[in-house]
Amino acid sequence: MNLNIHINENISALAGAANTYHLSAEGLEDLVKSHFVFKGDANNPFLAPRGVWLVNNILFVADTGQNRVFIWKSFPDNEFESPDVVLGQLDKENTGRNAGQATSAGTLQYPSGLWSDGERLIVADAWNHRVLIWNSIPVINGQPADVAVGQPDFSHNQPNVMGIGANPSDKTLNWPYGVFSNGKSLWICDTGNRRILFYQDIPTHTYAPADAVIGKPDFTERDYENHDPVWPYSVRINKAGVMAVADTQFYRTLIWQDWQTAFHRKADIIIGQPDLEACGQNQYSLFPKQDSLNWIYDSFFYKNGIFVADTGNSRLLWFDKIPEHNAARATNLIGHLNFNTGSENANTRYGTDKQLYWPFSICIDNHVLVVADTGNHRIVKYELT
Repeated sequence: MNLNIHINENISALAGAANTYHLSAEGLEDLVKSHFVFKGDANNPFLAPRGVWLVNNILFVADTGQNRVFIWKSFPDNEFESPDVVLGQLDKENTGRNAGQATSAGTLQYPSGLWSDGERLIVADAWNHRVLIWNSIPVINGQPADVAVGQPDFSHNQPNVMGIGANPSDKTLNWPYGVFSNGKSLWICDTGNRRILFYQDIPTHTYAPADAVIGKPDFTERDYENHDPVWPYSVRINKAGVMAVADTQFYRTLIWQDWQTAFHRKADIIIGQPDLEACGQNQYSLFPKQDSLNWIYDSFFYKNGIFVADTGNSRLLWFDKIPEHNAARATNLIGHLNFNTGSENANTRYGTDKQLYWPFSICIDNHVLVVADTGNHRIVKYELT
């Protein structure tokens, strides 16, 4: 198993370090007007949620630690509120992998990335090595998916179909953690195969082949170079066609100014590292900096800039413009009072109730930012200034 999987699963060993989670750095203008903490169902609250999506005020949460995806038809007003629909289980309290039974169209095992346009839902069912698609927003608990990408049917769930060590193809997946769509096409972070698969149209039938691959010369290649997305966890594309890939294992976010060029050339810009050969955690610094990253799991475009989930440093970095050079300095941040505070520094004595703790996933709908604050087992909602 890859080293970063061990680290990811040991979230509780690392704590955030600031005494606030909603204010920006000292001396900088606040990014946030208000904030709200949501912890899920009071009878069975979130456990390490790694995916969050908000569209038209509909809230989707991948309750990863309990193998469920929750849906609220409107964003809750209270700290605890029962979901309208739960996927992956037959009722809201069950939490077993694949609902304690054989893999099917209605089960989940370690769901992570989410995407929805308010009409369809796409879920990265990571440890079943598939991506599930619902052609309409589910309305009943345990509703089966309509399409499975990465497996020949709903009962198979091995990496690359044939199991560990099997070569990938244009139809297979291995630990897919991230998904994104522009409403027409689909991108999947096929993380375990160290690549991103592109589908010209959102698949409408199971085991559909990808149309192109990012990060590999062909669909069967497994080796990688430093200029490839080494461990791609999240992919985002803005309306101008700029693409961002959270490349977790090399502590960086890769930027292509035009997503269509990513099939045949290296990234244009690197956030978090000075060049494509560099791979140092916080650029080999003991403490984080204004231009460094540590275990990056997501990013999200907003206005003319981008937020980056600097997960290992328990903070979100804000760049008010898409960087034009490598290792650009962030404009602001959420989660700490300054850029040099990290998750293992002295301020951990303040505890976790007023800080971010390993934020894995972020989504912005209009001016509302939602964060899967994974280590604190909650969703944080921010109204941005």
